[in-house]
Amino acid sequence: MLGEPSHARMVEFLRTTGHSIGRPSAIVVVSAHWEAARPTITSGAAPGLIYDYGGFPEESYRLQYPAPGTPELAARIAELLTTAGFEPRLDPNRGFDHGVFIPLLLMYPDASIPVIQLSLLSSLDPAAHIAMGAALTSLAGAGVLILGSGFTFHNMSAFDPGNPEPGRDPQNEAFENWLVDTCTSPDLTADERMQRLIGWADAPGARWCHPREEHLLPLHVCYGAGGGLATRVFDDLVLGKRASGYAW
Repeated sequence: MLGEPSHARMVEFLRTTGHSIGRPSAIVVVSAHWEAARPTITSGAAPGLIYDYGGFPEESYRLQYPAPGTPELAARIAELLTTAGFEPRLDPNRGFDHGVFIPLLLMYPDASIPVIQLSLLSSLDPAAHIAMGAALTSLAGAGVLILGSGFTFHNMSAFDPGNPEPGRDPQNEAFENWLVDTCTSPDLTADERMQRLIGWADAPGARWCHPREEHLLPLHVCYGAGGGLATRVFDDLVLGKRASGYAW
């Protein structure tokens, strides 16, 4: 629609996604905005918020999302990661960064569902992030939603909120097409899909879209947790660039 904010359709997608998923027993968020040498898990009972952004309107620093933590689930996640060969760490003091509370404010605004945040690994190793997700597969049986909070395009110098049409950035289009095919094509074997995601940097346009990969790796965790084929649930322009979302 002419004149709508350049992220309006993403906002609407997040609002409707909360309704379509329903109410999980808890939410584990892997955000692009937290990296640690070891998998680190929020374990406080009432985490605060980290306003890890600058240059926004004053009201954006007064947002609240008082979702409870769940030390019991944090301990369970640590146990699963330990069994998978990781050395996780519980952090009772860490709050939720904006990669957690911004999407959840739209998806589940009443803030009543317990939330855990899980860090990325500072190694940025894609295979390790897939393995980290695979360690958490059993959580789905307990009704836990694993949410990857990142972006399939994150070249900050290239965003163009005035761009009204898709397809004007060939590298953006090439990488998105590769990612859609990688995540959703039934013609790929399980090993082919995994190897493509591990070697994502060789995809066309990859380093144009992700000069640094922290915004892509939450997808790897979700792939590891869900496995198999994904369903593409979002494909639209955000700030003038094509971006997509996937569900396993």
